[in-house]
Amino acid sequence: MSTRTRTLIRGGLVLTAADELHADVLIEDGRVAALAAHGSDTAAGWTADRVLDATDRYVIPGGVDVHTHMELPFGGTFASDTFATGTRAAAWGGTTTIVDFAVQSAGRPLREGLDTWYAKADGNCAIDYAFHMILSDVNEHTLKEMDLLVEEGVTSFKLFMAYPGVFYSDDGRILRAMQRSADNGGLIMMHAENGIAIDVLVEQALARGETDPRYHGEVRKALLEAEATHRAIQLSRVAGSPLYVVHVSAQEAVAELAAARDKGLPVFGETCPQYLFLSTDNLAEPGFEGAKYVCSTPLRPKEHQAALWRGLRTNDLQVVSTDHCPFCFKGQKDLGLGDFSKIPNGLPGVEHRMDLLHQAVVDGHISRRRWIEIACATPARMFGLYPQKGTIAPGADADIVLYDPHTTQTLSAASHHMHVDYSAYEGRTVTGRVETVLSRGDVVIDHGEFTGRAGHGAFIPRSTCQYLN
Repeated sequence: MSTRTRTLIRGGLVLTAADELHADVLIEDGRVAALAAHGSDTAAGWTADRVLDATDRYVIPGGVDVHTHMELPFGGTFASDTFATGTRAAAWGGTTTIVDFAVQSAGRPLREGLDTWYAKADGNCAIDYAFHMILSDVNEHTLKEMDLLVEEGVTSFKLFMAYPGVFYSDDGRILRAMQRSADNGGLIMMHAENGIAIDVLVEQALARGETDPRYHGEVRKALLEAEATHRAIQLSRVAGSPLYVVHVSAQEAVAELAAARDKGLPVFGETCPQYLFLSTDNLAEPGFEGAKYVCSTPLRPKEHQAALWRGLRTNDLQVVSTDHCPFCFKGQKDLGLGDFSKIPNGLPGVEHRMDLLHQAVVDGHISRRRWIEIACATPARMFGLYPQKGTIAPGADADIVLYDPHTTQTLSAASHHMHVDYSAYEGRTVTGRVETVLSRGDVVIDHGEFTGRAGHGAFIPRSTCQYLN
C-alpha cells in the first residue's frame, strides 16, 4: 500500500479522449477523487500529502497496451523481456496497463497455459496487467474452458490463420471458437495472414536462394493479409460474433475492415507503431541488419502508412498497440542467418508507443484527444477495463502520466529500458517525453527516475468488450 493517501496534481492540461481542460486532479487511496478547474475555489481548498506541479505539462491517463508478449516462446527461443523488465520499460514509456497473451500448448488445457502465465507475472510486474488466451487447439474441452475463462476475467481469445504447425487454426476450428464466443461474450482476436499460402512462398523463395531478411516481407504478401482478413470477417458474420484483427499492416486489409464496418458489423482493427513509422526499407537494410525488423505481419512499403493513418482518423482502425515481442539481435535474431524463415518474429516497442503517437500529434496525423483515444481509452473499452483504466475521472484508478510535450528526445538502445540489444527506432528524434508516472496513485517514474517496484502491478480481471450490446 502507498504510504501517501492524498496526492494533488496541480496546474496541468488534463487530456482525455473526450475533453481537454485546465484542471487540478485530486487522488485519494489510489483512485481519482475529483477534478476541479485550476484556480477555482474548489481546487484552492484541496490539501494533500504530495503535490505534483504539472505547469506546462499534459496530464494524461496511463497508456493501455493490449498486445504484448513477455517471455513468449517462439522459434526455439524466448522473448527477451520478462514481466519484470518489460513492465518496468512500459512504465518508463507512460504505459500503466498491459494485456499479455497466455499460451495454450497444443493438446493441453487452457487452464494449464493460463496458470503458467499467472506464475510468470505474479510478483514481478511494475504495472497492472491482464491476459488474453491464445487458442492453439480448439476442441470440445477447450471450447468449454472458454466459458470458464470469461467468468474469470480473461475475456478475449486469440486465433492464428498463420504459423501452420505452431499456432495455426483452420477455418472450422476458427468458426467453432467464434460460435462459442458469440454465446459467452468473449472477443476473438485474429492474426489474419494466409499461413498455408505463405509457407509455399517461403519454400519457393528459399529454393531460389533468397535467404536475406528482406524476403520475409516479400513472401508475406499484403494480399494474403487482406484475404485472411476478409475470410475472418465472413466467418465472424456466420458465427454472429465480434472480431478484433490484430496488427493490421496493409492498406488492402484496412479496406476489408472499412467495408465491414460500413455494413455496421462489430469488426475492429488494431495497428502498431512499427507499421506507422517503419517500412520495407528497414527490412532491406544492408547485411543482416534487416533482421531487427522481422515481425509478422511484416513491415510494408511506405505507401501503406497513409492508409493506416487515415484508418486511425476515420475510426476504421481503433487501437494502436505494440505487439511488443523483443528478441536480441545477437544470439536470437541471428538464428536466421542464411534463412530468413528462422529469424524470430517480433520487435521491441512497449516503451515508445506513447511518445511515437505524440509525435504523430506533432506531425498532424492525429489530434491530441485521438492520441489518448487510440492509446488509452479505446483499448480499455475494447477489452473491458474502462473506466477503471483509460481515463481520468472520479473513481478511475489513478494511473496518470505527467507528459512534457515540448522536450525532444532521441530514441536509442543506449538509453531505453527494454531488455533488448537494439532499438527499432535508433537515432529517431521525437518531441515529447514522459516525466512522472503514477500507477494506482503510487509514483513509479519520478522525473525520469524509476521509483516503482516489482510486484506493485496487480492482475486485473476484465469484463467483456464494451463496444457490444
